[in-house]
Amino acid sequence: MSELTIWTYDWVPATPRGFVRDMRLRWACEEAGLPYQVKSTSFKNRAEDHFKHQPFGQAPWLTEGELSIFESGAGLLYLARKSEKLMPRDPAGEADTLQWTIAALNSVEMVSVPWWFLEVSGSEDNGLTGWLESRLNHVERVLKEQEWLAAGRFTVADLIMADALRIEKIRAFGVRPATESYVKRITERPAFKTAHAGQMAHFANTS
Repeated sequence: MSELTIWTYDWVPATPRGFVRDMRLRWACEEAGLPYQVKSTSFKNRAEDHFKHQPFGQAPWLTEGELSIFESGAGLLYLARKSEKLMPRDPAGEADTLQWTIAALNSVEMVSVPWWFLEVSGSEDNGLTGWLESRLNHVERVLKEQEWLAAGRFTVADLIMADALRIEKIRAFGVRPATESYVKRITERPAFKTAHAGQMAHFANTS
């Protein structure tokens, strides 16, 4: 089958660099040792072909031959099926990984992203604060008891949860030592550093 290709923007403003979600797919490929290439699509002029692959005009999407997948979570699960390093093959370990992957997207990031946006925009009445605090406290409670979210080891669930939690404003919101230790430990992994450096170099070269 053809090489995995991760599609991202040709340029983004300085602030989101290092956090654009092609980072997740790069990181997963690095963890699993899957060969991949990165290609660009226009940030400012999103053409019809872009919308054929990503109906919301966002990035990233992932292609392999004729197959095309949008949404970073869907791409991560596709990659996880290719490598046991990202998701165990036993039913219990796989189910555990799947539920925590969805939790990162649906229970944490669903609240953290709009909360972060409202904080940045200077909203005086950020009604999401209590909701986010509750979600982060629940994650903290879990991480006090275990090193990894699923299957007793690093999986794609840790990758996406750490990526959702590593935003500076979220890390600074409250004192959660277990969560901070978790994020620090995971973002010190060589695969994360390689993926992060790759994204930063990509946008530096296209600015």
